[in-house]
Amino acid sequence: MDRLEEKLGYQFRDRGLLEHAMTHSSYANEHRSAGLTSNERLEFLGDSVLGVVVADYLFHEHPDMPEGELTRTRAALVCEGSLYDAAQGLGLGEYLRLGKGEDAGGGRKRPSILADATEAMLAAVYLDGGMEAVRPIIRALILDKEQEKTADRDYKTALQELVQRTPGKSVYYKLVRETGPDHCRSFEMEASVDGKVIGAGAGRTKKEAEQMAAKAALEKLNG
Repeated sequence: MDRLEEKLGYQFRDRGLLEHAMTHSSYANEHRSAGLTSNERLEFLGDSVLGVVVADYLFHEHPDMPEGELTRTRAALVCEGSLYDAAQGLGLGEYLRLGKGEDAGGGRKRPSILADATEAMLAAVYLDGGMEAVRPIIRALILDKEQEKTADRDYKTALQELVQRTPGKSVYYKLVRETGPDHCRSFEMEASVDGKVIGAGAGRTKKEAEQMAAKAALEKLNG
């Protein structure tokens, strides 16, 4: 956890909060006798803290932006794909406490788990140091990437053009998971070439998830 604190630029007074944030329900279920609880409550709080910080930032940084555009921009910044990217940048997967089955099943790379852990981590910082502690972390992980997140870039087209440099090659997208209630669905897609997965991504729509999968594939192929 020392290394994760270094990446965050924040040292916890109560390290237990960070460990709690990294505890997936699968791990907590396997260690019930130890009285462990999952990070789900922290995830709930982190979602709200993130929303407030992002809304405050957009409101003050874009005084002429209409309400509809503010809403769309906030949604892009707090979506699962954005949180997954933040988790990837921190290497958050290596710090997760997962149950044996979830770990063996690739849970450390699963977008939904990483996004949830990111929200839980933000809640842990908030509880440990307050809004002034969590605000700069959200700024570094999410807000400084605002232009990238909201840019109208077609990653799918860019990936297709790259792959088609080899004659006969094409990219195929597959829906691998769909979670959440009807009003807040989350989709996970994989991008493959010749049956080999080259990228995975998540989003609130299938289209967004495909774009995130294409973005991950581009980053992998471009090294």
